Amino acid sequence: MTTAKIPQTFRLPDPPEHPEDMKTNFDHLAKTSIIEPLAHYLGNRQTTLITGDRYLCRTVTRSLAGARYPDLLIAFNVDPEAHHRRNGYIIAEQGKPPDFVLEIASPRTGRVDVEDKPDDYAALGIPEYWRFDETGQHHRTRLAGDCLAADGQYRPIAIEEVADGVLQGYSEVLNLLLRWENGQLRWHDPQTGRHIVTFQDEREARLLAEARVRELEARLESLENQ
Repeated sequence: MTTAKIPQTFRLPDPPEHPEDMKTNFDHLAKTSIIEPLAHYLGNRQTTLITGDRYLCRTVTRSLAGARYPDLLIAFNVDPEAHHRRNGYIIAEQGKPPDFVLEIASPRTGRVDVEDKPDDYAALGIPEYWRFDETGQHHRTRLAGDCLAADGQYRPIAIEEVADGVLQGYSEVLNLLLRWENGQLRWHDPQTGRHIVTFQDEREARLLAEARVRELEARLESLENQ
């Protein structure tokens, strides 16, 4: 028996909404401004995809067997427009698995994130799988990451406590430090140790610089008029 070919116009449905999970994840993503600084830091939006809460699967099937929908997915050297057309990430069409996925803990998905999804994401060939838990109650740890080894199995990424309960791990894929800090997920530049610059940071710095220039001009004008 052959499987009917899925037409190119077939668009994946939105994942099912679970109010408990959506509230937890949406509040956290919005509160910590996760997407905006990442997009700014990683750049090249023509070939870099940053998305979440959309289906991820090996091939397109109407049953969506084996599909997952991670809270955050990052893929380099792919076609973001193909993802938008399909409303999901299809590995067979993109030609590669995503490079990074992250799950944010919720009471409903905590066990699955820890026990089931590592095997699923490893089987899909995803280089890094991270887990973030605001409280540490659902993942049994606040921050965890795995990297894919040559044997196709995940190996834990080292997580260290850097200060006052702040946990940190290095993502080789993103070349960023992921931090659990006061219940929030932070991104830090490994070269400087500082959080990555956001558009708001740049805007505030520009406004401050412009204010200093105006102040200097006013002082020079005052001196000239004396």
